[in-house]
Amino acid sequence: MSGRRRPAPPRGRRARPKASKGESYVGRRFEVEVGPVAHGGHFVARVPLEDGASRVVFVRHALPGEQVVIEITEGTAGDRFWRGDAVSVVSAAPERVVPPCPYAGPGLCGGCDFQHVSLSAQRALKATVVREQLVRLGGLSTEDPLVADLVVEAVAGDEDGLRWRTRQRYTTAPGGGRGMRKYRSHDVIPVDDCLIATADAREPSAGTVVETVEVGGVEHSFEVSADGFWQVHPGAPAALVSAVLSALSPAPGDTVLDLYAGVGLFSAFLADRVGPTGRVVAVEGDPTASALSVGNVPTAEVSAGDVATVLGRLEDGPFDLVVLDPPREGARRKVVEAVVARSPRKVAYVACDPAALARDVAIFAEHGYRLRTLRAFDLFPMTHHVEAVALLERHGG
Repeated sequence: MSGRRRPAPPRGRRARPKASKGESYVGRRFEVEVGPVAHGGHFVARVPLEDGASRVVFVRHALPGEQVVIEITEGTAGDRFWRGDAVSVVSAAPERVVPPCPYAGPGLCGGCDFQHVSLSAQRALKATVVREQLVRLGGLSTEDPLVADLVVEAVAGDEDGLRWRTRQRYTTAPGGGRGMRKYRSHDVIPVDDCLIATADAREPSAGTVVETVEVGGVEHSFEVSADGFWQVHPGAPAALVSAVLSALSPAPGDTVLDLYAGVGLFSAFLADRVGPTGRVVAVEGDPTASALSVGNVPTAEVSAGDVATVLGRLEDGPFDLVVLDPPREGARRKVVEAVVARSPRKVAYVACDPAALARDVAIFAEHGYRLRTLRAFDLFPMTHHVEAVALLERHGG
């Protein structure tokens, strides 16, 4: 996940009450056989109903093939699907382990949804989700080696999937102290020690901090807002930069668009590769991050503003290479079409959501760009989240 935050809803605007769709099933329990993993950290099961029909339930804390007792956490008679938790295991999968964190499990902290799964199995599940999205939404074949052979790579910097969050946000627990919210709830439980956080993980604060990244013997330092975005896994920035550089193979004199550029992580290393005869244009919607990137990458041309809007007024003319690192919802059609209008020979797409990646890959395909390479990284162990770096090239290019 790139980690960029969605804007908060306007103050004073209240969500509409959810219309009643009949009898509530919340709290009811059913014994079910668990089916495949689904996007979002859930597993698919079906609950038979009295009328002979059945209802799909998206279940947390389960594994494919298990026989479990689930408790419905959201759902009425009129809903197309329900949500539930596996509250007891009748028959466990071999990949099930005892969660290392005492706050992980049904009705507890909502932050980690895969703590009950062995680390290797977590990565296999994430690869399955990426494959399924690329086939279903991206139009790729299941036999395509990019899909069939995909693995999720471990990244150095955690301790067997723990102690990797270098920044952590807590809320206040009842009675004081630190706490975390339950899944899809405002309820808070006290948390003495979050096991995915580093011992010195910092909470958001005012001011700036300096982050240093080394790739291939080259080191850059970046001034970052202490309450702004920066990858939370210590190995993530170097892993992603290395993957992007490997995909694009930038050369002296190349022109590069770095979109959703943040504080200039990719721009800095790209500027090294294209040299004084090249050009790097960085576009970022967050004005603070964009302003910081001016100092972080003084040789880049920096523009602050909505990416689609800036691209609309950016001078026409081709760019050799493009980096896309959009927020969770993806780049979407307007930005993708503005990118292909610049006729880049290569596009490196950094994705924190496999469904958004797949949808954008399909749009690129409409314009003659094909997925050439794909790597996935386990930057968020113990959760369902996965990061990917995809290379798209013009067909025949």
